[in-house]
Amino acid sequence: MNLNDVLTRIRPVDMVAAEACIARFDQVAKPLGSLGKLEELLARIAAVTGSAEIGIGRKAVVVFCADNGVVRRGVAQSGYDVTTAIAGMLGMQKASVSVMAESCGAEVFSLDVGMVDPANGLRDCKLMHGTDDITEGPAMSRETAEKAIMVGIEMVKELKDMGFRLIATGEAGIGNTTTSSAICSVLLSRSVNYVTGRGAGLDDEGLHRKLAAIERAITANQPDSADPMDVLYKLGGLDIAAMTGLFLGGALYRAPIVMDGFISGVAALLAVRLCPDAKGYILPSHESGEPGARLLMDELGFSPVIHAGMRLGEGTGAVALFPLLDMALSVYRDTATFADIQVDQYKRTI
Repeated sequence: MNLNDVLTRIRPVDMVAAEACIARFDQVAKPLGSLGKLEELLARIAAVTGSAEIGIGRKAVVVFCADNGVVRRGVAQSGYDVTTAIAGMLGMQKASVSVMAESCGAEVFSLDVGMVDPANGLRDCKLMHGTDDITEGPAMSRETAEKAIMVGIEMVKELKDMGFRLIATGEAGIGNTTTSSAICSVLLSRSVNYVTGRGAGLDDEGLHRKLAAIERAITANQPDSADPMDVLYKLGGLDIAAMTGLFLGGALYRAPIVMDGFISGVAALLAVRLCPDAKGYILPSHESGEPGARLLMDELGFSPVIHAGMRLGEGTGAVALFPLLDMALSVYRDTATFADIQVDQYKRTI
């Protein structure tokens, strides 16, 4: 199967199932819609699976690790060695996302899709030893970008075959807020200054270098905003490409995919631009502290559940949604209904 095959096989979610989920929630003995966005997310899960009999079951976080050639332009506080260190912690199940996932019964799968140096404990899916410097030309070839997307798609199939029913996106790679901001600027037709933040904590001088590097990259590559693949392979990273595949894989194999923060949001937008029907398979989690995050949410028509100023990455914001979904599902399944307590059901007035 190639990417074109995937895109032609994706179908819209089942809105009848979503409506049935809301109708079932309305029978629960509580004020209508009182769990707010959590009810909406369960309805989205019902639409994905095609049934109001929701079962979240096993939960996974997929973390794609990759390095970015633009780092040599001083766009980050650290270099490739930090990606290697974070990946090493992931391999030992000691990274932030690892311990958060363990606390809520989720499992973390970490893949090397393009790190400069290897790290123990990661699945080797390496396509490049870091991307090329986007200020001088494309980050990768179009063919490599498509291969990275297929890694994400195939990961969804594997996880679903293993019994996982809810999957979150994660990433690790120094410099990936630079590549994400570049893509965001082009896809949303917004100025680089407007969508770009300090990443892991750049000072003013570092932010100036980052902005200049993104401007130079866009000028050097002249990406076509109407062609998501053109933007991705010229300005993106292998982590972004693989996450784009994870979203498309969710749409292909009917598995809900939880979007993390800014970088994950860029991948989600790429997936939706490649296939608009993919949007229905994506669950928003939180709003990142990066400036472009709100713009991405608005463009996708999403409303985040968690507003905690999180910007750690790795999939931590997405994992933070897991316990909330579990609790909402418990209310959906186990709370007494109006019929149980012999009280007339509330009626919707709007």
